[in-house]
Amino acid sequence: MSSDPWERSSWPEAAPAGSLADDRPDSPSERAAEDPGPRRGPVERDSAPPIPAASLRRRGLTDRSPFGIGFFGTLGALAALAVGTALLQLQTLVLLIVLSLFIALGANPVVEFWIRRGVRRGLAVLGVVLVGLGLLALGLAAVLPVALAQVNQLGTAVPIALERLAQLPQLAALDADYQLTERLTGFIASGQWADRAFGGILGAGVFVANSVFSLVVTVVLTIYFLISLPTIKRTIYQLAPASRRPRARYLADKTMRQVGGYLSGMAVVSLCSATFAFIFLNIIGMGRYGLALAFVVAIFAFIPLVGSTISLIIVTLICFAVGVVPGVAYLIYGIVYQQLDAYLIQPRIFHRSVNIPGVVVVIAATAGGLLNGVLGAILAIPMAAVIMVLYRDVLIPRLDRS
Repeated sequence: MSSDPWERSSWPEAAPAGSLADDRPDSPSERAAEDPGPRRGPVERDSAPPIPAASLRRRGLTDRSPFGIGFFGTLGALAALAVGTALLQLQTLVLLIVLSLFIALGANPVVEFWIRRGVRRGLAVLGVVLVGLGLLALGLAAVLPVALAQVNQLGTAVPIALERLAQLPQLAALDADYQLTERLTGFIASGQWADRAFGGILGAGVFVANSVFSLVVTVVLTIYFLISLPTIKRTIYQLAPASRRPRARYLADKTMRQVGGYLSGMAVVSLCSATFAFIFLNIIGMGRYGLALAFVVAIFAFIPLVGSTISLIIVTLICFAVGVVPGVAYLIYGIVYQQLDAYLIQPRIFHRSVNIPGVVVVIAATAGGLLNGVLGAILAIPMAAVIMVLYRDVLIPRLDRS
């Protein structure tokens, strides 16, 4: 037997016909043609090992690392602290945004009134803004000259009044010992009281600049909200799931109507108070200060609970400075008008638009005043209206179904 592996005699013999080697298909096409297809019947597969029931249990806080819990908890607390600090630093801007939005909601019924009569929204907004700015300019033009004149007269009259007081026997001894008249006269004449009140010229300039900035920002934001209010509404509606969107649209529209109805109603109440005060001041001979004092009454009418009382005290004191008869007459008028306003005017204006219990108004106005002063007291009532809508239309129905 030859040792060369390449000799033909060393090759393996061909398999006989009919053997297994001969029946094996030679190409993939032949194997596919001879493939009988998927087998019928159970097919044995390698089954994965069962997952332990302990691993399927949801991991709780006791199964986690205490270091991981402390780390992520600290990160959450720091993030909340950073957000709170930012909001505190932007508190004035946030209040201006909320105030502008509420003013826009209050003016929107007037804009919608003109839109229903064929006026385009831009022109309607422009007309409402011009009327509002015109009334504001008219009031400031009436108040500022009178206020400046009264300040100048105060600086001239106070030293004379102090000299008259110093002539009284009871005060003459004290004035001789402590020079009270000289000190008070020098303090008023030097203008130090203005420096103490506003922090000097720089402080007064900063106060005026901040007031002008707040006014401009409020006007610009109010105009923007009035123009884009339909777009803002659609954006708010899209935040709700599609299945709940009709309900969200109903609640949002009702909330905006409540807020707008309250603010527009307060504008009507303020206009009525100023109009009647102006008429009565002219009747009692205070026509020289009538427009300025009527503007003061209109501004304080927006402050809930105490606004009308504060305006009554201010106007009554000014009337007493002119004469006893005008002071007594306006005091009687103010008390009578407060009763008419509380039991006749405001119920007729608010009985359809706003339905807020009196105790809620008192609590909301007091809390808002303690938190953010006059502005907080003004914004507290619309926020209470929003909460009352959610209470009546969301919480109560859900409790009734439970």
